[in-house]
Amino acid sequence: MLHTVNKSPFQTRNLESCLRHALPGSAVLLIEDGVYAALQDTPFADMVRKAMEQVRFYVLGPDLEARGMEPSKVIDGIEVVDYGGFVDLTVEYGTVQSWL
Repeated sequence: MLHTVNKSPFQTRNLESCLRHALPGSAVLLIEDGVYAALQDTPFADMVRKAMEQVRFYVLGPDLEARGMEPSKVIDGIEVVDYGGFVDLTVEYGTVQSWL
C-alpha cells in the first residue's frame, strides 16, 4: 500500500498515525506540507529513519521546491520523485491511503 501524507508533522499527528498502520513493505509519499517530515535535523527525523527500516519513503520534489527546500536537506534514503514518479508509485502499490 502507498500512504500519502500531506500535512506538516509540526501541525498534526497524521504521520505518526500513518506509521502506526503502515505494514512492512509499504511506502509513504510525503506531499504538500508533509514534505517537512522528510528534512534532516528536525524533531521527526529519527522517527522517519526508524520507520525506514520497514517502509520505503518518497517525497514529492515539486512540493519541496514550492516551499524553498533543497533536495540535499532530505534525509538520506528518502527518494525524491516528480509527478510522473507519483503516478508510478500509485500503479506499483495499487492501493493508496491518504492521511488527511
